[in-house]
Amino acid sequence: MKKFSTRNFLVGTAFAALVAGLGIAPAILGHNGSAQAQGASDPMVPKFEVDPFWPKPYPNHWVIGNVIGLDVDKQDHVWIVHRPGTLENQESRLTRKESICCTAAPDVLAFDEAGTVVHSWGRDDAAKTVPNHDWPSSNHGVTVGPDGTVWLGANGPAQPGPAPGSAEQFARRAPGAADESAGGGPGVWHDSFILHFTQDGKFLGEIGVANGSKGSLDTNNVRGVAQIRFLPDGTLVAADGYGNHRVSEWDPKTLKNIRIWGAYGKPPSDDPIPHYDVNSPQFGNPVHCAQPSVDQILYVCDRTNNRVQLFKFDGTYIKQFTVLPDTKGEGAAWEIAFSKDPQQKYMYMSDGANELIHVYDRQSLKELYTFGGGGRMPGLFYAVHSIVTDSKGNIFTTETYRGQRVQKFIYKGLVPLSTLTKAKVSGGSLINP
Repeated sequence: MKKFSTRNFLVGTAFAALVAGLGIAPAILGHNGSAQAQGASDPMVPKFEVDPFWPKPYPNHWVIGNVIGLDVDKQDHVWIVHRPGTLENQESRLTRKESICCTAAPDVLAFDEAGTVVHSWGRDDAAKTVPNHDWPSSNHGVTVGPDGTVWLGANGPAQPGPAPGSAEQFARRAPGAADESAGGGPGVWHDSFILHFTQDGKFLGEIGVANGSKGSLDTNNVRGVAQIRFLPDGTLVAADGYGNHRVSEWDPKTLKNIRIWGAYGKPPSDDPIPHYDVNSPQFGNPVHCAQPSVDQILYVCDRTNNRVQLFKFDGTYIKQFTVLPDTKGEGAAWEIAFSKDPQQKYMYMSDGANELIHVYDRQSLKELYTFGGGGRMPGLFYAVHSIVTDSKGNIFTTETYRGQRVQKFIYKGLVPLSTLTKAKVSGGSLINP
């Protein structure tokens, strides 16, 4: 054993004191274990670069419409759900045998890490296993449960329209896909359910029924669910959402309701709620995300009120923070994902009105920087919608409206914030545009 040296100890102590006196920040370990300097005025932040070749080209002349749901499973397979009925006439001519291109991809797709499609199914495939079960008039949200099965949300108030890509669809374009900025209202709401499937699209069951919702106090149905996630104990939690003004929790085995709550943990109301009020006593529409963290906090996106409220898993209100509160249109607070370190130090938020990904220090809720910017090129966004991270810390995003795509942003480690802000561009994305 090496003999302990008093001299070395004193020298080391003196050096540490000198470093502290000079204000030099100590080294910290990045996600890859390398030592990196950390200072309060120039913190280390995650850096990302877009992969312009992910995913790989779709087979069968498929194209995708509004991409409005996203999740990553335990195998790092990336799952999306899109709206086949939102394609334009020119994007679906193969469907009508008018040309050799193109046709809508199935509603649900899963990609492996390389970006190859490994699962694909939709309304017609599901109907072959259990005919006449409910199907959304407007898909919205997908999640893979702890057991590997797949759950789909839906936000359409209208009844289902003609088959996607059919001549009838374009002869009388039905309002089957709900406007992303639409709020709740009175009357019958078709998509009052959450659907449950195997990974190959076999129908397993549903929470609620079509046209069944009686409003935000109904504990048998949902009403325009935006996002579904699972708590660590296996409870299903829904941002519920486009028609309701609430969060709802469900037992995925019995399909029974556990609890519901509105803004500030209070009972929800169906009173008309104006948009863009960060102090609104109720959630607006849509309640667009319900994302659980490792320290048992549920982050709820009140999208057009430009705020996120934090709750315990039992609905107890903790606090809220705002996101670009002067934002109009579809609002700023869309969806949330976390970094993959054990503490989930960083939080990422998609913002489809400002075309940004916001990067936060999760504990302090301090925004560190934003990346993205509006545009069609890789790394930029048109209506960025959903956001998730895989086991390696890579970010995946989807885009709705005419964005119609999935993007992958490769995690490149931690760098000083000044490195990004001085460069102003990182891997195709604008920094603080």
